[in-house]
Amino acid sequence: MRLRTTVLRTLLLGLCGLLLLPAGPAAAADNGTWGVFPTPPAGAAMTDRAYFFHQGAAGAAIGDSVTLLNSSDRELTFQVFATDAVNTPSGGAFALLPAETRPRDVGSWIALGPEAAGTVTVPPKGRKDIPFTVKVPQDAAPGDHVGGIVALNTQVEGIQREGRVQVGVKRQVGARLYLRVPGPLTPALSVEDVRVARGAPLLPWTQDARATVTYTLVNRGNVVVEPKVAVSARGLFGRRVLDRPARGPKPALLPGQRITLTEPWPDSPQLDRVEVEVRASAAAYPGLDARAGTEFLAVPWPAAGTLLLLAGAGVALLVLRRRRRAAPPAAEPVPDLAAAR
Repeated sequence: MRLRTTVLRTLLLGLCGLLLLPAGPAAAADNGTWGVFPTPPAGAAMTDRAYFFHQGAAGAAIGDSVTLLNSSDRELTFQVFATDAVNTPSGGAFALLPAETRPRDVGSWIALGPEAAGTVTVPPKGRKDIPFTVKVPQDAAPGDHVGGIVALNTQVEGIQREGRVQVGVKRQVGARLYLRVPGPLTPALSVEDVRVARGAPLLPWTQDARATVTYTLVNRGNVVVEPKVAVSARGLFGRRVLDRPARGPKPALLPGQRITLTEPWPDSPQLDRVEVEVRASAAAYPGLDARAGTEFLAVPWPAAGTLLLLAGAGVALLVLRRRRRAAPPAAEPVPDLAAAR
């Protein structure tokens, strides 16, 4: 039981560390209790810079500072660390890796000042500025490298699970950091694994059939892409049965990341042969165009199955009747003349 508790605690800490991070505009770097921001110039507002934006060639060293802001009425203690950014696989939200995961990209290039050694304590209604340096490696690949600086509250929040297992959850907030290494920029986007899941009424055409189009977007280039996605479908003889023009942008897709998205289709065909196409583009890169598709046969299977059963029963009855009609008449018994004497 103790081993199970330890494993579950570790898994949940890692999961919460990945999910409880900014996914929206600058205000998302503040959870109402504490915030993490690029240090503003003297006299400027705390939110003058939404994120860290830097450009540095291979071998360069870039200096900056991050500010921890404590909005609460009590002292808070944080573990401060730099890490890499990822897209969550489902939905594509922006996330920063938890402290337990070792960064391999820009997060490993960031050296925090000595103020961040161990833990950092911020007084009530106070702030703490921590300088840092981004040391771009000599072999850094051109393009966008995305990460962030995270403040993890060392206070553990207890949550009761199933009345037995006690697990600990720590919250963290991070400020995004975008670094571009000069060189050839190669935007590349692909659409993969297009699938359609359908749900049809038991009696066809008494209600609308519903479907969900699922697809995966993959950023195969070296720059951040904000894709727009159009979904269309054609039935027999080229009849258009779905036309969703390009909408978005979808969540910013980081280099090397893949995300799975869904498109609801509340009035999908109930009897048709359908070809579905998903097309992705990006306004910032006019030549970027990716598409993929799939096809499916829309059949009201419950009704079709019932009809097949009825047809099978009718054929069986017809065959039985024909056999009865074709059967020879029963022979009459021959009288026993010997017995009659």
